[in-house]
Amino acid sequence: MQNNIQFIRKLPIPMELKEQYPLKPQYVAMKAQRDREIADIFTGKDSRLVLIIGPCSADREDSVLEYISRLAVIQEKVSDKLLLIPRIYTNKPRTTGEGYKGMVHQPNPDAAEDMLEGIIAIRRLHTRAIEESGLFCADEMLYPENYRYLSDLLAYVAVGARSVENQQHRLAASGIDVPVGMKNPTGGDISVMLNSITAAQHSHTFLYRGWECVSKGNPLAHAILRGFVNQHGESLPNYHFEDLIGLYREYSARNLQNMAVVVDANHANSGKKWAEQPRICKEVLHACRHSGEIKSYVKGFMIESYLEDGCQKVGEHIYGKSITDPCLGWEKTERLIYDIADLT
Repeated sequence: MQNNIQFIRKLPIPMELKEQYPLKPQYVAMKAQRDREIADIFTGKDSRLVLIIGPCSADREDSVLEYISRLAVIQEKVSDKLLLIPRIYTNKPRTTGEGYKGMVHQPNPDAAEDMLEGIIAIRRLHTRAIEESGLFCADEMLYPENYRYLSDLLAYVAVGARSVENQQHRLAASGIDVPVGMKNPTGGDISVMLNSITAAQHSHTFLYRGWECVSKGNPLAHAILRGFVNQHGESLPNYHFEDLIGLYREYSARNLQNMAVVVDANHANSGKKWAEQPRICKEVLHACRHSGEIKSYVKGFMIESYLEDGCQKVGEHIYGKSITDPCLGWEKTERLIYDIADLT
């Protein structure tokens, strides 16, 4: 009988990798303080907004670190209104499974996949970002088993539209200590997203990385609106005033903790028209000014942004330009951050 999977090598467990590449003690204390600040925004104790902002995928260490160092300068200027959480997305979900799957698979997009080098590369990148900028970052939990490689470094975790119905993602999210954003699924069913938040906020016993585990539940699990795709394959938004009011009412009926929503300004909300992101953010802020209900639970935005506008193909080697979804370039990003601060 043939085996249809080849086991290449045993990889280090997360504890071993953390011991080899530890976060220095002074940054552990900084992380605890930042976690409290972010939690206060999601619980309503702090009126600032969060911006989860950065490249669609973290394709190379140097340009990502340059981008984050620029964000750190802006953070000092807008700290009274905004808290910036850089995106270092080291996994890239693929609709068909084909193509570049992110740094955890290919630390060098031009080379073959190498998972050992990948897990080292993603931990090194997240650690360097903290040490060089003082900012703590977000990543997408595409694979729940991989989360523990970065669990001591992340300030925010996203569960994507293709993963939000998956039970393992929901259970793993229930054991995470930082905010976890649950996106609406690609088909747009809001009840699926709310069911996922409900599951993540409750305690569960489950199997995880070979262990029987009991989670306490994550009271900071919340919604992310990212638009949806209809039966004809057309992208449709869900960030308009009526969408936000409708979600508020459905969300309220669930009696969940710390009701919160982050609006993803790209993906189906923009129809992947990256230049629309500033307009979308401003429309949501306009809705906040006209509805106390919307203002009370909109906690921020998710924005895809990099050093250069748009995107490129793998192998073109334009520094700071996305090799996956198109992003807002730096000049437009800087202007948008200041505009959001002014309008908040």
